[in-house]
Amino acid sequence: MNSTGRRRFAIVGDPVMHSMSPAIHTAGYAAYDIDAVFEHLPTTADQFGRVVAALRAGELAGVNVTMPHKERAFAAVDDLDEVARRSRAVNTIVVNDGRLVGYNTDVVGVQVAGTQAGFSDSAPVLVLGAGGAAAAAVVAMADRSLFVSARNQPDARELLERTLTEATVVSWGEGVAGAIVVNATPLGMRGEELPGDVLVVGSGLLDMTYGQGQTTACELYRRLGLPCADGFDMLVAQAGSAFELFTGIAPDLDIFRLAIKGS
Repeated sequence: MNSTGRRRFAIVGDPVMHSMSPAIHTAGYAAYDIDAVFEHLPTTADQFGRVVAALRAGELAGVNVTMPHKERAFAAVDDLDEVARRSRAVNTIVVNDGRLVGYNTDVVGVQVAGTQAGFSDSAPVLVLGAGGAAAAAVVAMADRSLFVSARNQPDARELLERTLTEATVVSWGEGVAGAIVVNATPLGMRGEELPGDVLVVGSGLLDMTYGQGQTTACELYRRLGLPCADGFDMLVAQAGSAFELFTGIAPDLDIFRLAIKGS
């Protein structure tokens, strides 16, 4: 809470100024007449402890957490919901009676965005990455035939161990025929291509990154008539869950979509 009594929320990460979260949540506050502010809070690894201290001091009512701090957030909170506990990553922290409660709304974001994109229910899934976003993806897709790939294979195996998930680890750049590819790495945020032939043999793409417009990979898939959910689709879905955790109000997600288009 700031000096005016207005509740203060933020998105913390490094980098973070590209995030659409402030525009989204601010639109929600206006729509539901909520006296709150939501801001960008650039935060390096060395500065993350200051964010935790601000939450405990009541200076912040809650935060969204993005790369590379989701695992730091997991370690910093007092309590966890079951999804965050399973994924061992936190992207939303809420102050509740002085305790920091960690949630992972990325899991909901993956599930909702995938459903809206029209992915096949029977297709296997190939997750690229081994960090907090990848943890959310493997938990969200755990009921499918699952494959995981990371530049460092031991990181992929450690991801499966910490999330208690069964999957096959494949080499970086190796495609899986007919798979829905989930990009849980920063690749694509600035136009970089995904590795090897993962897209060539895939049947759908969920690209968890976003930058200026849709990513190159998502643009390619849509031109080919293949289903793709990009980072904006997932952002809207997970932001709806975070907004409800922060305010107690389940928002109309069209408010968030319009906020993205207008910013």
